[in-house]
Amino acid sequence: MAIIEEEEEEEESLLDHLPKTYTKGGLKTMPFIIVNETLEKVASYGLQPNMVIYLMKVYNLEIVTATSLLSMWSALSHGLALLGAFVSDSFLGRFTVVAIGSISSLFGMTILWLTTMVPQLRPSRCDHFEINECNRPTPAQLLVLLFSFGTIALGAGFVRPCSIAFGADQLDNKENPNNKRIMESYFNWYYATIGMSTLVATTLIVYIQDAFGWRIGFGIPAILLFFSVSAFLLGSSMYIKVSASESLFTGFFQVLVASVRKKNIDLHSVNCEDYYHQSSDSEIQALTSSFRCLNKSCIIEDPERDINPDGFASNPWRLCSVEQVVSLKSLLRVVPMWSSNIMVQLSLNQFSFATLQTKTMDRHIFSDFEIPAGSFSVFMVITLVIWIAFYDRALVPIKTRYTGQPGGLSPVLRMGIGLGLSAAAMVLSAITEGIRRGIAIDQKEPQYGPNINMSAMWFVPQYVLLGLADAFNAIGLVEFLYSELPKSMSSFVVAIFTLGMSVSGFFGSVLVNVVDIVTSYGGGVSWLSSNINNGHLDYYYWLLAFLNVVNFLYFLLIICRYNGHEQEVKEKQCEYSTQRT
Repeated sequence: MAIIEEEEEEEESLLDHLPKTYTKGGLKTMPFIIVNETLEKVASYGLQPNMVIYLMKVYNLEIVTATSLLSMWSALSHGLALLGAFVSDSFLGRFTVVAIGSISSLFGMTILWLTTMVPQLRPSRCDHFEINECNRPTPAQLLVLLFSFGTIALGAGFVRPCSIAFGADQLDNKENPNNKRIMESYFNWYYATIGMSTLVATTLIVYIQDAFGWRIGFGIPAILLFFSVSAFLLGSSMYIKVSASESLFTGFFQVLVASVRKKNIDLHSVNCEDYYHQSSDSEIQALTSSFRCLNKSCIIEDPERDINPDGFASNPWRLCSVEQVVSLKSLLRVVPMWSSNIMVQLSLNQFSFATLQTKTMDRHIFSDFEIPAGSFSVFMVITLVIWIAFYDRALVPIKTRYTGQPGGLSPVLRMGIGLGLSAAAMVLSAITEGIRRGIAIDQKEPQYGPNINMSAMWFVPQYVLLGLADAFNAIGLVEFLYSELPKSMSSFVVAIFTLGMSVSGFFGSVLVNVVDIVTSYGGGVSWLSSNINNGHLDYYYWLLAFLNVVNFLYFLLIICRYNGHEQEVKEKQCEYSTQRT
């Protein structure tokens, strides 16, 4: 008993030395935060695979319109993540933004669920895929549908970039000697739950939609979101709520505005001591010669006017720090490498067409079990998870043992491998679709339906290649961005990567519409006909393969230029003092 009492006294003594802010937060908040993020992802990811079928069968949309709409929805969801991060950092704080996003997702999902139950919210039923003979949705019906998509996208954009950082706020205690291990464990478990959420969404939710219909299939995600919102708000009193501060976005805009205001300054007449530094412990100590026009933003023209007595800039929209300028330059410098990822993301987002293809095929793996058409993307997720585990636990240690150099393949090499695999996946997709279409024509089955004597398991290899492409390219890109950007911008990496997914969505929507218009010109049958057996999806995949090859050559050109400019010239060879002027 005496030993137990001594241990209790020691624990109480340790607690007394903790900052008061840490009486909130901690592991007790994790169930609320992770449940919120997990259920949100299960609900939203569970909608995507079968949504093209819902739009075509229930809203009587053509395949091009449906696919374009879904691409724009994806682009909006990822693009709004930048808005969510900006609002969180600059105005409302992470808790408020995650709460608003969760409620917005629930509201949008509920409206989408209502479209399955209220006949007035959708056009009359059409039992075949000759879309031209079906009633089109009215403007009011389309408005309701788009409003539901928009509110779901707003919710995803607010929740996803802030949820992981909000969870980190609860655990990040610099005074704890085990802080680094705790944070690493948190990130590992966080991403593990994302992987599990994706698996559940693409299997269980999709199966429910196929087996029990749209009302139950959309109702369950709505109910999951209700529990997601409830769980998050229930833990409100226990959270550490970090106040908003200045965002990196604001700093970038300040550099651009200040550079324009000082466009007439001659940089050749500027001395080293004329540049303004923000702090004495900054990791950034020198400007470079690239994007020299931005250097003007941190030049002190009049010390009495530009600098306050405390050493800070009196007007941050006229005088910026060297640190801000170098941060923006670092971002601009990685843009070409970042842009090479857009084509890979576009290749990964061809689920709408693949769902329609596999729906025409034999999807049985056992005599009494059939894989839902929208669930085949699970093979991509499984491949990604298996490869990451194999790479981290087997390949990297083997490489280290035989080369004597720690670490795995370089980020740039992995990105290149991912680009090559993406092109190979599109080539295989084109070949497989050509075979599938040939069998459909030989069997004289031009109508949409599960009538083709070909196993849908032929689609698994292309999903495996896409999973490997994502594992190589995406993770390589993230590591590249972390290594090239200043440490102060480490939290900005996710936002940059998410922006690439948004751009790929917009580009995918434009590409689909252009292909449809060009190939149907003069009254011909579009490659992307709603009746995929009459169209030529194989030609579309060959086009994507060609674009992937062009993108790979673009990547090689970037590498040559990047290596050639790796050692940038310091402006005037100044080793700038980090003391404020």
